[in-house]
Amino acid sequence: MKLSIYVQGRDVAVLEQEGDFKSIVTYHSNTAQDDFISLTMPVRTESWVWDDTLPPVLQMNLPEGYLLQVLQEQFGAVVGSSPIALLSVVGRNMVGRVQVAAPGARLDVPAEPVEVAEILQGDNSEEAFSTLVRQHATSGVSGIVPKFLDSQLEHVTLGQHQKAALLTRRHIIKGASHRLPFVTLNEHLCMQVAAKLLPTAKTEISNDGQALIVHRFDVDSQGGLYWGMEDFCALLGLRPAAKYETTWERIAKAVRDLVPGDKQLDTFRKLTLTLLLTYALRNADCHAKNIALLYTSRADVHLAPIYDMLTTNVYTNYENNPPGISFMGKKTWNPGKNLERFIVTVFGIKRSEQAEIVNAITQAVSETGPVVRAAMKEHPDFTDTGKRMLLMWQEGIASLRDKRTYSLGTASLGEPFTGFSDPPKLKEEKAVAGRSELLGKRK
Repeated sequence: MKLSIYVQGRDVAVLEQEGDFKSIVTYHSNTAQDDFISLTMPVRTESWVWDDTLPPVLQMNLPEGYLLQVLQEQFGAVVGSSPIALLSVVGRNMVGRVQVAAPGARLDVPAEPVEVAEILQGDNSEEAFSTLVRQHATSGVSGIVPKFLDSQLEHVTLGQHQKAALLTRRHIIKGASHRLPFVTLNEHLCMQVAAKLLPTAKTEISNDGQALIVHRFDVDSQGGLYWGMEDFCALLGLRPAAKYETTWERIAKAVRDLVPGDKQLDTFRKLTLTLLLTYALRNADCHAKNIALLYTSRADVHLAPIYDMLTTNVYTNYENNPPGISFMGKKTWNPGKNLERFIVTVFGIKRSEQAEIVNAITQAVSETGPVVRAAMKEHPDFTDTGKRMLLMWQEGIASLRDKRTYSLGTASLGEPFTGFSDPPKLKEEKAVAGRSELLGKRK
């Protein structure tokens, strides 16, 4: 199978599959240097060959989770279920700088089929959100891409995933779940902390706290494509499933290889903020797909705004998860002086500046505490999760300021972090070996 690859609507290359585990990309002879498909695949006369079903940049854009399951079931019998076959179905509608289509096919510009205002104001219970996902499940070929779905409702048979998200032309719409209650509100509040420190995607939370609208930053106000964006899974040549299998050292090397020299220090300063914020908020879900580079050309590359930040350690079966990305061969919430040394040695950020960053994070967390308490009051069912978030933030800040790390002394985060009872202890969900979820309950 051969497919044409387009960059901002221009036909620039041919993708073909050779055997089951080799893909080849060949640029056309007249392709301009700035019409590269990936930062790691500059325009050249020699073909790019990957010992995989698709180049990483195209794997990054392939649907995941529930939509992938739907597409395989609906189109597998017609075109096959291989990644390149599915790409031939959804590639011309991909939201991004790059699109893929059969040679001579028309590229589609998807409409905005979901009314964001209705989601912000309406009923976004798990059942309502599941219905919304089902209604648009196959419209990944017309603009909406459900990425994850989790539902404990007995009449829903869409699988046990963790989160729900819809991708539209100008927004990413995320839903909460039974397993991760108020994960959307959790993320919105963490993004409020991040926004005080770093460029951050704008987020809006629905009235019921069950849906989060994330405004895309790689498009203009009409949804037109402007920026290219590649996450570090693609940049490091990893499959999406390997998003936790990288290191901060490898990410730093990619920055030195791909970001222009005059922008590298700023990029490493923002990576330092991201890394330390991950420790402060106890975000174990900071992985290679949640950090990306944004660009218009090879001379204009910088770190993308924060677009995914939450406190993961407040949920059952996640409370003991370590950081998502390792450094110096370890993943630990108690890195000691190694954290400071690593940032100095690999990112080039002096200890004095790191200390200033920790103080700024402390202030941002303190200022967001009242917002968390207000959310707990507005959404009583969020109260226990909110308490756990405040406790985790306290723990994270204390760990960074401890004498074994930055030796900054204790800091009072203010009244919102005090005066509440302990939340109930999280109950671990234990899978019973040999017991299928498809079986009925024992009487």
